[in-house]
Amino acid sequence: MAIATTVLLQDFNLRNTNQREEILEVFLDHNHALSHADIEKQVGNSIDRVTIYRTLKTFLNKGLVHKVLDDAGAVKYALCKNTCTTSEHQHDHVHFKCVKCSVTSCLESVVLPKINLPEGYEKLESNFLMIGICEQCSQAPLS
Repeated sequence: MAIATTVLLQDFNLRNTNQREEILEVFLDHNHALSHADIEKQVGNSIDRVTIYRTLKTFLNKGLVHKVLDDAGAVKYALCKNTCTTSEHQHDHVHFKCVKCSVTSCLESVVLPKINLPEGYEKLESNFLMIGICEQCSQAPLS
């Protein structure tokens, strides 16, 4: 997986460090949004919490990840797909949080309609969180 992380870091003009690679691998291993605490659990004691915060901020500023707000007001981060750059995040899609497994996922195929704001208003970002039961949990056998 190191090749994939190295290429991604190069694509976003980020210096390759062991910490960045390790955090990026955590994102690549999970296909859903992760909180700082989720990442901290995955990397254990190999990376301190301040380095994780700084790395997430760098990834966010470079367009490698985007913020996902969940229903508890916590910030999670998800890998950006192909539409983000260092100057602009393009995330007008739905985020979905499952009430059974607590996983928050990007539903890239569900695009939000264009919202025309009144004159004088400028959109900086938008968030749309849907809460329900994900496909995996709805198909899981009852215990």
